[in-house]
Amino acid sequence: MTTPHIVVHRDAGVLAEAVAARIITRLVDVQSATGSASIVLTGGTVGIATLAAIAASPARDAVDWRRLDVWWGDERFVPTGDKERNETGARDALLDHVDVDPERVHVMRGPDSGMTAEESAEAYAAELRKAARPEDHGPVPEFDVMLLGMGPDAHVASLFPGLPALYDTRTVVAVHGSPKPPPVRISLTLPAIQAAREVWVVAAGEEKAGAVRLALSDSGPVQVPAAGARGRGRTLFLLDRAAAAKIPPELGRLASP
Repeated sequence: MTTPHIVVHRDAGVLAEAVAARIITRLVDVQSATGSASIVLTGGTVGIATLAAIAASPARDAVDWRRLDVWWGDERFVPTGDKERNETGARDALLDHVDVDPERVHVMRGPDSGMTAEESAEAYAAELRKAARPEDHGPVPEFDVMLLGMGPDAHVASLFPGLPALYDTRTVVAVHGSPKPPPVRISLTLPAIQAAREVWVVAAGEEKAGAVRLALSDSGPVQVPAAGARGRGRTLFLLDRAAAAKIPPELGRLASP
């Protein structure tokens, strides 16, 4: 796994705009090199603000949205269209405003599909296997960008400290008893996250500062899931000043205005 590179921005608003610009640049570069690109989306305040910033950017149409595969790192197991779903937030903020190919928007299905949470997880794992190419060397695509938010407890996706999902070697699991409502979720596991070429952990706010410190320390991922959020080629921790406040100086950082 790669060593995280830390970038600190002034506040949450600047952070969302900066991450949006990074995403556009990354997707354009990948599409120029290979013809298509893939991204894994996250929910949360900063995650959705980032997608809204992409939608508002004058550069957004530099991305060929028809040649983009959109995935999710996790989803709340609630019906399609529910405001709690990460998919709903992503569609409202960005996907409904750009020309994405519906066949390349890969949603995690909710209870209105007739599936149980376990069946939904298995179906998503099967979709990932189908999308994986021989050069990906595994059962999931090597995502070009994986966005992850992080909670004050250092959870990423729906991988919460101490829960069984953190020991799971499958790529997608059903999560029951989430300490943050709703209690039932679908989540990629650490092996799937670590298959990504680039993992970007995005966090803002002083309530995240302790978790950021732990995630960048030598903590184990069972108790600090974000400590296992690492990409094959690159790992970024994209933070505002409040979230970065407790990072030890020896870890270094790249500060921006």
